[in-house]
Amino acid sequence: MEITNNFGLPAFVVEALTFSDYSRGDAQISVTQLIDSPRIVQLQKEFADEQKKDAVDFVWSRFGTSVHNMFEESLKAAESDAITEERLFTEWRGWKLSGAIDVQEVNDGVVTISDFKVTSVWSVINDKPSWHQQLNVYAYLVRKAKGQAVKKLQIVTLLRDWSRRKAEQERNYPSAPIVVIDIPLWSEAEQNRYVDERMDKHVGADFDAATDYAVQPLIACTSEDMWEKATVYAVMRKGRKSAIKLLPTEAAAQDRLASLDATHYMEIRLGEKTRCAGDWCGVSQWCDQYQEELEG
Repeated sequence: MEITNNFGLPAFVVEALTFSDYSRGDAQISVTQLIDSPRIVQLQKEFADEQKKDAVDFVWSRFGTSVHNMFEESLKAAESDAITEERLFTEWRGWKLSGAIDVQEVNDGVVTISDFKVTSVWSVINDKPSWHQQLNVYAYLVRKAKGQAVKKLQIVTLLRDWSRRKAEQERNYPSAPIVVIDIPLWSEAEQNRYVDERMDKHVGADFDAATDYAVQPLIACTSEDMWEKATVYAVMRKGRKSAIKLLPTEAAAQDRLASLDATHYMEIRLGEKTRCAGDWCGVSQWCDQYQEELEG
């Protein structure tokens, strides 16, 4: 990956922001990759040397690393028995899966897993499915690699965009800039099934990537992979910025307008594949699925 410095930051700042000692060890796939789109994972590997990222894009990931370090040092200072930043490995039909777990607290042979995240208020309010998947795969790893049962999963979130004013005024807004979220623990059968299904897809995509795409195209991204937002029809009123009602079809919006006066109108808010359009995957320019859609 090529690192750019479009904002003219001092060299030592660029170095601090972009430094990483991350390694998944000798595993073919990490938990982060497992829960992601197989297409994106393969394209990221194929075009790793051609990707560009600016130094400022690393700010929040580095901040997240600092938060991890802060909690880890605090646990050490308290002489806690908790296990921090342990990378675990397990075999799956000849492939090795690995994941680094932030904190494992062991009591009477059962484990509580905690994961730290620096994130947005939106993520906390909307409950991201990927968090459920990630922590349950961690539980799978603890069971497979260490033979220990996991009894609890939780995420400790630090909200980078939290506002005290909004917390005081909005009912569903987090009341504090740190929120601890309990993640439902799947059954062992559910964990096994999820890992099997995801590994099957990634192993298949890895095989496809080694062949001619014209013969065997890469598995397509799903709507969930692309963070797709559907087109909605907003019933609006003149002089008001926010919609009175968001409806899934034009017919439903027209029906609603028929019962309102002439100060109301309809606004079409086109759907979008948010992850692709914003290049949040980093490989949208090389993705034939997305490029063909743009051309179409």
